[in-house]
Amino acid sequence: MIEEMVKKAVNALDSKSAVDIKVIKIDEITTLASYFVICNGTSTTQVRTLADECEYQMDQAGYKLGHREGKPEGGWILLDYYDIIVHVYTKEARSFYDLERFWKDGTEMDINNYLEK
Repeated sequence: MIEEMVKKAVNALDSKSAVDIKVIKIDEITTLASYFVICNGTSTTQVRTLADECEYQMDQAGYKLGHREGKPEGGWILLDYYDIIVHVYTKEARSFYDLERFWKDGTEMDINNYLEK
């Protein structure tokens, strides 16, 4: 079920041309969530569009949002689905927060395993 959530989120973001989508499995190093899905948009408008599309498609699939945080004007939006947390950034904010480095002990997954062909 969690893998299907990740797949839905990745494909929602990909459908709106998210940049550099990463999936990091973190369940063995924290109880915070099982996966982070991280991407960036090319503008604050795209950050909003990516988050909105992800939220819409996840809702349509029956996955309920636990918490939404941030604003595109601030460079980031977080969508918390408990088992997965989706982080959508501007390029600058992604570089600043650098979650990939912070969670480097997690396992980076091959997103090709999640993308619908």
